[in-house]
Amino acid sequence: LPPGGCRAFWGWLNAVFNKVDHERIQAVGPDRAASEWLLRCGALVRYQGSPKWQQDYNGLPTGPRGKYKIEAINATDSCIMYRGFDYLDGLEHVTDIKLEKCMYIQDECLQRLSETSNLQKSLQKLQIISCGNVTDKGILALHKLTNLEYLYLSDLPGIREKETTFRVLQQALPKLELELDLE
Repeated sequence: LPPGGCRAFWGWLNAVFNKVDHERIQAVGPDRAASEWLLRCGALVRYQGSPKWQQDYNGLPTGPRGKYKIEAINATDSCIMYRGFDYLDGLEHVTDIKLEKCMYIQDECLQRLSETSNLQKSLQKLQIISCGNVTDKGILALHKLTNLEYLYLSDLPGIREKETTFRVLQQALPKLELELDLE
């Protein structure tokens, strides 16, 4: 591979992993299809009523369509990117999302997340850690997540206007507990 070719290859592969297969969503249901997407990208999912994180793509539980509902997503070190976010639309039970060291997560992703009507209803806890492409604009977009109860932000060098951003967010979401670990 030429210099930089490896990165280009992985970027291409990650884009393939994130391509949304709408027929698959129709065939197996939104939770199963989203689980496959998330695990392909290196993220973990936890289902409603289970303490166990699923991390093995081939070990995904099978059962009647709709039996397993994603409740939590841990996308630490994963390659999830904007183009895959259509998979989130059909999820109705996600209460907890952790985005840590996600190099493809940028403001557009957070805007997309906060405009997803099911997540506006269900999401209660969000952690965004060491995502270098996130700026104030992305954090401000989270004001649409009206049921968010807890937001943890850490190691986000792209956030420049901390005080203003957090004041606006806190005004929009008065019951939000905001925990910050930022330089």
